[in-house]
Amino acid sequence: MKKRMLRDIEVSEVGMGCMAFSHGYGKIPEEKYSIEAIQNAYDHGCTFFDTAEVYSPNLAGIGHNELIVGKALKDVRENVVIATKLMLHGFSVGSVYKTIRGHLEGSLDRLRTDYVDIYYLHRMSGVPVEKVAEAMGRLIEDGLIRGWGLSQVDVDIIDRAQQVTPLAAIQNIYSMVERDSEAEIIPYCMKNNIGFVPFSPIASGLLSGKITPQTQFERNDDVRNWVPQLSRRNIEGNQPIVEMLKSFAEKKKATPAQISLAWMLHKYPNVVPIPGSKNKERIIENLDSANVELTGEEFTVLEDSLNSLKVYGHRGLGGF
Repeated sequence: MKKRMLRDIEVSEVGMGCMAFSHGYGKIPEEKYSIEAIQNAYDHGCTFFDTAEVYSPNLAGIGHNELIVGKALKDVRENVVIATKLMLHGFSVGSVYKTIRGHLEGSLDRLRTDYVDIYYLHRMSGVPVEKVAEAMGRLIEDGLIRGWGLSQVDVDIIDRAQQVTPLAAIQNIYSMVERDSEAEIIPYCMKNNIGFVPFSPIASGLLSGKITPQTQFERNDDVRNWVPQLSRRNIEGNQPIVEMLKSFAEKKKATPAQISLAWMLHKYPNVVPIPGSKNKERIIENLDSANVELTGEEFTVLEDSLNSLKVYGHRGLGGF
């Protein structure tokens, strides 16, 4: 698979979001299946794997997903880039640095490694981003992380952080139906050599073409029950986008999900999507989007078609 850069960290053009093995999409697979799925992705050329300390069933507990990722990648650690995230709700009497380092040390233990490639602040809290950036700079100097990032943030927060310790990546929601980051955030990242890592790049499955107004999501621990685009009414409203993708995919001998990912890869050189799935076949399908080449003319037709269609439902930076 072709490579891209997140500042000075080389990754596969498409990464893998590992959350679904622990949270967010209903019943989780057996651990053996999850480990095999991650290892299959690596064997298929994926070198970029994303997790977080809070990814656990129903978000109850810490580290379920990191433990799986650590087991799956322990034998190929030097060949992969691992990103994880911490939730910072405050800081101890000591300092922001000591608090963040304490979170990181727990993640390192679960991930079976002595460094993390990209360490994100999962969501903004009451701690000033400048203090977080300063702490991340110290962790880079300590050799415990190679780079750092922020998630679900606007350009003002990014700029304030960037002035203290240069960022490796911003991880925001971004897809054909969530395009807020195109206005300022992605251009800022391109100008400042920051990678942009879209999560939910297939809109929680909407852009795969496999979800219909009759689709029933699982009742327990399934975020799709709350995704605005996936209410029954909005699934119906968004069908023209899905049908447009299906038509385009048929011509390209690809899948709708692959076209939606190829679109963002063609559009921006600093974008590395991390589609997530708990299904082995879907994971490989998503990785193969890197092999779908769009011509300039095809991209223009796709972009113009997308711009002409209304999106129903919006998560935005304030979304989950």
